[in-house]
Amino acid sequence: MINATSGDSRESAIGQIGSQPVALAAIVLGIIVLGIGSIALWRTTTGASPEQERVTSARLTQARVAQASEQLVEKTKGLEDSQQQSIDQLQVVQDQLVVMTRLLAAQQAETRKLSEQVGGLTGALDNIRQSFASTQAASEAATQPSVRERPRRSRSHATATRGRPKAVAQRSRAKSRS
Repeated sequence: MINATSGDSRESAIGQIGSQPVALAAIVLGIIVLGIGSIALWRTTTGASPEQERVTSARLTQARVAQASEQLVEKTKGLEDSQQQSIDQLQVVQDQLVVMTRLLAAQQAETRKLSEQVGGLTGALDNIRQSFASTQAASEAATQPSVRERPRRSRSHATATRGRPKAVAQRSRAKSRS
């Protein structure tokens, strides 16, 4: 029975608390009011409130963001200036390339024209050489009184006389005839 009485006394204590809910609510309300009061007292003695700290923190954050934003704007302007300079330099290089291309095309056309003229002059010079050689051969054949053949000159000797002035060439011909 002792066991039964000790268990019953516990149940009766819980039952007493449960039977007076107003007293329990008053105690809980007192604890809450006491906690709120101690927090208020603590805030007034330290002089810091969370709202002021939040406002100060927000202002510092805004100042940092504004400073970072200004730096970003300055860097962006610097990049824009650099990009514009690069574009201007590229345009100058493109203009120079166009001019150089035109000059190269004109020079190639001039080179083709000169090549054609050199070809024409080479052909005309060959024709003059051939006609001179045929005229010279005909005049030599008409001036030869004897039937006997003269020893023919070597080709190197014939070309050597062509490059000489006319007076020297005529003297050498006169010496060779006699």
